[in-house]
Amino acid sequence: MPVTEGKKPDLDLAGAEWLSSSQGPGDVQIAFVDGYIAMRDGREPEGPVLVFTPAEWRAFVLGARDGEFDPV
Repeated sequence: MPVTEGKKPDLDLAGAEWLSSSQGPGDVQIAFVDGYIAMRDGREPEGPVLVFTPAEWRAFVLGARDGEFDPV
């Protein structure tokens, strides 16, 4: 699924295998679909889904590891 004009494709998430961590509060789930990473709130699986390119996902993960999103 190619990205056109900087927009991400509408991924077919019907058959996605959602993964979650048992660490920390909340229930964040991710799925790897067609070369993208989808992320959702596992408590609201029918809710919105964020879609990341691999580069965006790497930046997100590195920022989280570095404390960028920690409460002040």
